[in-house]
Amino acid sequence: MSKETPSQTVGPFYSIGMTRQPMNLMASASTQGERICIEGQVLDGDGVPIPDVMVEIWQANGYGRYNHPDDKQEKPLDKSFTGWGRSGTDAKCFYRFETIKPGPVPGNDGAVQAPHINVVIFARGMLVHAFTRIYFADEPANGDDAVLNSVKNKARRKTLLAQRGERDGKIVYRFDIRLQGGGETVFFDM
Repeated sequence: MSKETPSQTVGPFYSIGMTRQPMNLMASASTQGERICIEGQVLDGDGVPIPDVMVEIWQANGYGRYNHPDDKQEKPLDKSFTGWGRSGTDAKCFYRFETIKPGPVPGNDGAVQAPHINVVIFARGMLVHAFTRIYFADEPANGDDAVLNSVKNKARRKTLLAQRGERDGKIVYRFDIRLQGGGETVFFDM
């Protein structure tokens, strides 16, 4: 007599195996650029914060150059900035990065992309990671960004915009990620 294999979700293991070492402090005292913090929560379809989520980001430096061998731009490379970070959610389901605001990077056909941060979300039960971008709501170059403007629905486009605030004299951008339902964050097929 055979039995069916019980279903099993992915995780919980992000906080145990992948976020033990802090990897969310991306800017040191010698890193060049405007220091910022990015923080938020990952929410389910009902707007409830999800525990045990890992958020990973990668970005260009303050000049708009990636710390990657394929980026051959003649812009300065800041050796003190890797451009990559990982944050697990804390007890209140918040992720947080201390980084710098990225500079604009080249896009297709010689166009320039507005400063942005690439994001991937890993969460319990998600067999496929979710990819999105963080743009800065106060950035004038957003109006000319081809990727941002490819989202025709303006309400959906706003889900890609981090809102600027200040706390204890530091610039803090709030960026909540909603995985489904009303106000779902725009995700990209990568």
